[in-house]
Amino acid sequence: MSNLDNTKPIDIILCDSNPLVLSAMSETFEEDSRFSLVATSGTSEGFLATILRIDVQLCIIDWNIRDLGAEKLIDVLRSQSIPPRTIIYGNGSDPDIARQAMGAGAAAFVSRSSPIETLIQTCLDVADGKMVFPFLDVRELRNDPINTLSRKERVIIEALSEGLTNKQLSTRLEISANTVKFHISNIFDKLNVKNRAQAIAHYYKSKSKLNE
Repeated sequence: MSNLDNTKPIDIILCDSNPLVLSAMSETFEEDSRFSLVATSGTSEGFLATILRIDVQLCIIDWNIRDLGAEKLIDVLRSQSIPPRTIIYGNGSDPDIARQAMGAGAAAFVSRSSPIETLIQTCLDVADGKMVFPFLDVRELRNDPINTLSRKERVIIEALSEGLTNKQLSTRLEISANTVKFHISNIFDKLNVKNRAQAIAHYYKSKSKLNE
């Protein structure tokens, strides 16, 4: 059953590093009886301190939230037994953010330049079980194996596209050479490729589709 069929308000947490934006969103959700604003935070640490001890249905997270960043927060949320659904609030002029948000496991993306009504409607849609990624073909993104890569694996394949060797990757990421090999092997398996050249070609193909 969707949350929209229930008279109980939708529990929500807001996490945004801009105090003015956070204040404006807080006021909007507090005045809307369809929602129950459980908590707000301007930092990753404050958000995690709250979300790990209480259950909520929705989280709105600033893509550029200080310290850990939204991708890392989503990773943490996905480890919970019943993870909340996440709406990313970010720069709508960069379509790659929406793709990254979906790849990380978010349920929706809303541009920071959108009217507040768009954010409210997106929250209602997500609570109803929908995925909301304007201007992106959700089905195509889901089917692209590049989006199955973890955050670390995406960093590595981007570095591979720059021509870095295993040793250089090890130095840049401050991990052992064996760990680099482990990640690269996982990337090959997920993309169903046999070598670096094929993996890089897949990476560029996926990137070019996004920019079409």
